[in-house]
Amino acid sequence: MAIEDNPVTRASYGKELRSRREAAGLTQEALARRAILTSTHIAHMEKGRRRPSLDDAKRLDDVLQTGGIFARFLPALDGRKVAEHFEEAAELEQKATVLRFYGPKLIPGVLQIEPYAHEVLSSDFPPQSEERRDELLAARLERARLLDNFDSPVVWVLLDEAVLRRPIGGPSVMARQLRHVVEVGESRRIRLHVLPFATGHHALLEGMVTLMWFKDLPPVAYAEGLKSGRVWEIPSVVRECQVAYDHALGDALSHRQSLALIRSVAEEYEHEAQ
Repeated sequence: MAIEDNPVTRASYGKELRSRREAAGLTQEALARRAILTSTHIAHMEKGRRRPSLDDAKRLDDVLQTGGIFARFLPALDGRKVAEHFEEAAELEQKATVLRFYGPKLIPGVLQIEPYAHEVLSSDFPPQSEERRDELLAARLERARLLDNFDSPVVWVLLDEAVLRRPIGGPSVMARQLRHVVEVGESRRIRLHVLPFATGHHALLEGMVTLMWFKDLPPVAYAEGLKSGRVWEIPSVVRECQVAYDHALGDALSHRQSLALIRSVAEEYEHEAQ
């Protein structure tokens, strides 16, 4: 049954993709070459394990001459709980067994407390309605449940010192946010490192990246910029991101030194708030 005739689910979307591909006489490898994707990504989409980005869906439509159905019927777009460009990464994040975050400007979402996240989302442009902002806020806070299980996923967090020094929401909010980061770090739930300003240039200075490893899937890297984000699964690109992360980690403070610095900055904010 065509997806126009049935409520879109991940499974039905994948089934339709496979049907259209086979009708066009293409293997997964051939479709991947023409749509500028990887055959692994095609296979995961057909199995209902992943969704294409909007650009990927448009290329699938062009190659398969479907009249735009894969772009129009991307699963989960209606009522989505996160920004569209982050959707695939958010889904993968929930399946990961190992996560390594790098935050160049903001505390990563899994560590954000409510007033900090509220300020970040309220400053978004173009402005969101209060209802939409509250939906995004609830989804962001829900991400923190990744840390509920002490053993999995294994989480490393690498922060630029700029994250600590930018007063999102004012000194009181920042003090609470940094105290929360320290608390999670002291609990040994995450491994925490800070890249101090004294480091100067480092391998991750250009932007945010999240590395993910899985039990049954190959590792991926998620890179994000202004109103944009991309999940990379090409092995050579993922490896480059992993090596860059390792290089930056080598320039960072130790876990204990990082906690001490964050604790010190939190105290500065607390004094300022009094």
